[in-house]
Amino acid sequence: MYQFAYHRPDSVAAAAAQLAADSDAKALAGGQTLLPTMKQRLAAPSAIVDLGKIAGLAGISREGEAIVIGAMTRHADVATNAAVHQAIPALAELAEGIGDPQVRNKGTIGGSLANNDPAADYPAAVLALNATIVTNKREIAADAFFKGLFETALEPGELIVKVRFPIPQKAAYQKFPNPASRYALVGVFVAKTSGGVRVAVTGAGANGVFRANAIEAALASNFSPSALAGLTIPASGLNSDIHADAAYRAHLIGVLAKRAVAAAG
Repeated sequence: MYQFAYHRPDSVAAAAAQLAADSDAKALAGGQTLLPTMKQRLAAPSAIVDLGKIAGLAGISREGEAIVIGAMTRHADVATNAAVHQAIPALAELAEGIGDPQVRNKGTIGGSLANNDPAADYPAAVLALNATIVTNKREIAADAFFKGLFETALEPGELIVKVRFPIPQKAAYQKFPNPASRYALVGVFVAKTSGGVRVAVTGAGANGVFRANAIEAALASNFSPSALAGLTIPASGLNSDIHADAAYRAHLIGVLAKRAVAAAG
C-alpha cells in the first residue's frame, strides 16, 4: 500500500486542526467505507486522522424529548440500546438492518452520515425525523445537511460530534435490501410528529436521499396505508443501475411507504 501519515488525536480540536491543515487528509471513524476504498485504490488520502481515541464521541442518552447519539457510536449499540428502543424503536430496527454483524460492530453513525452514501440507511432516519447534526462548529438541520451524492454541508476541518433525534409520535423504516451488501435498493422512513409528517427515501434518488413530498401530503390528513392508494411515484430523477431500474425503484417507494405507515400505525 502507498505511504500516508497516521494521526491519532486525543481531542476533537486536535483532529479538526489536522484535517484543516491538509486538504487530502481523511477522518477515520469505523472505516467501513474508507478502508475498502483505499485497498481498491479508489481513495488515496495523504493522511489518516483516527478518531477512535477521542473521549466523549460515543454514547447514547435521552435529553428531554430527544435521543442524542454520539458520532462514534457503533450501529450495534444503536440497535441494542434500551433508550432508543423505548423512544424511537424504528431507529433501533434500522440500525439492526445495516450490513452484517461485522459492519454493525465497527461502523459508526457519524461516519455513515459524513460519507452520505446514496444507499445508506441513516440519512433516511435523519431526514425523516428532522434530526440535528451537531459538529465542532455549529448545528446543522437535516434539510440543510445532505447536498448530493457523497456530499454534505460539512466544511474542511468540521467534524460531526453528535446527532439529536426528536422523538416522534410514530415512525417506521422499511427497506428492500441488496441481498449481498444489505444496502438499500430502496428504503423509506416515515415519521409522524406534532409538526406534521415527514417521509425520506434512500437508495432510489439519483442525487441521494430525499424527502417524498407527495407521500407526505397524502399522509398529512390521513396517516394510514389507504391514504397512499392510487398514488403514483414518478421514475424521473431516480437511479437506474444493474440492480434495479428507475421504474422498479419508483414502484418500490410506493410499496415500502405503505408498509412503513402500517408498521408505524
